[in-house]
Amino acid sequence: MQARNWRACRARVAGTGRAARSTQLAETAELSLPNSRQPKALDRRGASRDYLAVRILTRYVLSELFGIFLLTLSGMTAMIFVGLLGREAVENGLGLGPLVRMVPYLLPQALQFAVPGTMLLATTSVYGRLAANNEMVAAKSMGISPWALTWPTLVLATLVSFAAVLLNDIAVSWGRLGQQQVLLESIESVAINRLKTHGTYSDGKLRINVRRVDGKRLVQPTVVWQSGSDDEPWNITADWAELESRPKQSQLVIRFFNVLVSGQVNFIEPGLYEHVLPLEELTPAGQSRSPSNYALSEIGPAQTEQVNLKDRVEQEMTTQAAYAMLTGDLQQLGHDAWLPGQLAIGDADYKLQRFRTEPHRRWAGGFSCLAFVMVGIPVSIIMRKGEFLASFFICFLPILLAYYPLLMLSLDQAKDGNLPPIFVWFGNGVLALAGLWFMRRVVRY
Repeated sequence: MQARNWRACRARVAGTGRAARSTQLAETAELSLPNSRQPKALDRRGASRDYLAVRILTRYVLSELFGIFLLTLSGMTAMIFVGLLGREAVENGLGLGPLVRMVPYLLPQALQFAVPGTMLLATTSVYGRLAANNEMVAAKSMGISPWALTWPTLVLATLVSFAAVLLNDIAVSWGRLGQQQVLLESIESVAINRLKTHGTYSDGKLRINVRRVDGKRLVQPTVVWQSGSDDEPWNITADWAELESRPKQSQLVIRFFNVLVSGQVNFIEPGLYEHVLPLEELTPAGQSRSPSNYALSEIGPAQTEQVNLKDRVEQEMTTQAAYAMLTGDLQQLGHDAWLPGQLAIGDADYKLQRFRTEPHRRWAGGFSCLAFVMVGIPVSIIMRKGEFLASFFICFLPILLAYYPLLMLSLDQAKDGNLPPIFVWFGNGVLALAGLWFMRRVVRY
């Protein structure tokens, strides 16, 4: 009886083992089938698993990138902003009031310099840490392409580049013009502080030299005022003088005592004498606005204005030549008679070329963020440096030595008309091609 029970128990165990081995062999055979014959349920489960892994990694990369970008952007912007503010305080002798008024105009300039470097720093830090921790290797072992982990960063860099273009436009137009306006409104304190420090002040058409400054009184000043580019300058000397700024009237009043004036008219005025200067003519911005200080929305009308000016000068020169030939006045056809018109046409051509180049400069400068990221991602993965600044300096040094010289060279050549304005993008193109070549190595190896 006991023997029969033992044989029955062994039979049941053997049957169970055979059934388990059959199930295992069936599963093994099922998994060893070609891809076209594998069950669809396994395909769906595998695809879902890969998709979930990509989503988790993408979310992790973007969250890390955002955190580092915002943190470093705040710190780098603050450092650059303090440097710009200190430069204005030292060079122009500004007090606390003018510096406070200049804060909103300097902030876009600080962001303009900080954003591209910050984007590169955040990118190299995140992807360098991923590579150092072998997370990129793990993702590739799961069949996940490195492109799946890089495209969200490239999309973010593109959006940041558009924002950088807007920042560049605001910084060079609204920011610089506002900064110059604050200097004009504070010209009295700026001039006195600079005269106390250096004994001389020069701004636009005005130049002042003094022996010394007692409070607000300028002792034995010599003032030179150039009212026009072709006019003889006014030279004014006195025993002493005082400055008074009138921002509401847009005037600078200089009060002289016992004045001697020489220039277009010579005279001596004992006692007090007031000379009023318009503030708009005291800086280069007031005399002739540079094309680099125009907003993108203003460049189109400015180009049309230069084309119309050039056509008008050419028509006047043609009319002048025809009249000179009819009247027999050959002196009107000489070089001296044509020189002012030729200079006006040459100036219009130069400004027109500057206006055509400026939009490419703004857009190329803004999209340097994307170019930096395209290089930073693959280089940081290849170098596998987990330290915060290691990959950044490895990427930034070639950018500093290659990108910025290429940008300045192509920009100068485009301004002079030696190259088409599109060549301003040459540096961005070099970085993009280098980034694609490095990324190809990452994907293959």
